[in-house]
Amino acid sequence: MARLAATVYVKNPETYQWVTCEAGTEPPPHLAALILTPSAWEGGQAPEPVHADPEPAAPEPAEPPPVTEAPDTKPRTRRTTPKADD
Repeated sequence: MARLAATVYVKNPETYQWVTCEAGTEPPPHLAALILTPSAWEGGQAPEPVHADPEPAAPEPAEPPPVTEAPDTKPRTRRTTPKADD
């Protein structure tokens, strides 16, 4: 894990409280992923984020229902309405 070169303040996504990560320490992975500024890290490069839980795969699309022939029906038409006398 990489060490911090500067003191950084981040908001913990679990408790929504501000956390101080002191210079020279190794913050926990869930907080380290929030520190994106390269100059905050020793060596000037942010560590690679650790993904403990892989993203779930997208569900496969369901097969469309089989096409069946529509029953014989008349086409729908609009009824005309008589115009009002002015």
